[in-house]
Amino acid sequence: MADQFSFDIVSEVDMQELKNALDQAVKEIKQRFDFKDSKTEILLKEKEKELVVVSDDEYKLAAVQEIIKAKCVKRGVSLRAFTHGSIEPALSGTVRQISKIQSGLASDKAKEIAKSIKESKLKVQAQIQGEQVRILGKSKDELQGAIAFLRGKDFGIDIRFTNYR
Repeated sequence: MADQFSFDIVSEVDMQELKNALDQAVKEIKQRFDFKDSKTEILLKEKEKELVVVSDDEYKLAAVQEIIKAKCVKRGVSLRAFTHGSIEPALSGTVRQISKIQSGLASDKAKEIAKSIKESKLKVQAQIQGEQVRILGKSKDELQGAIAFLRGKDFGIDIRFTNYR
């Protein structure tokens, strides 16, 4: 039996679930009467980790964002994974909004998570490893306690627990 157990804290979006949610949103937009003959478009740029939404005006853009949010919640994609940019004018009288998709923990958030683990007085250790934080402990019960503690805290980002062993 191993003398140390661990898990990783990461912040990433399941891109396949996001694609499925966006496909469902596109289907709903095509069926809705209020979007008939509109120039509404949803574009996912995977490499740049961006979601671009284009529509006729700000009201339709807000409606499209609500549809996307509803579909993401149904598919289990956290809404905290998106950082929405400002609404800007685009070609031929349309408006565009670019949303950044969160990928990896920023160093300040990783430090904040590690600091809160140390302050919690749990018998676990936190190590920052690039864009993730590894939590080490002598028993799985201690790790379960650390997971419960972290779920109760609000870091303002979407965090997931992986590599539990």
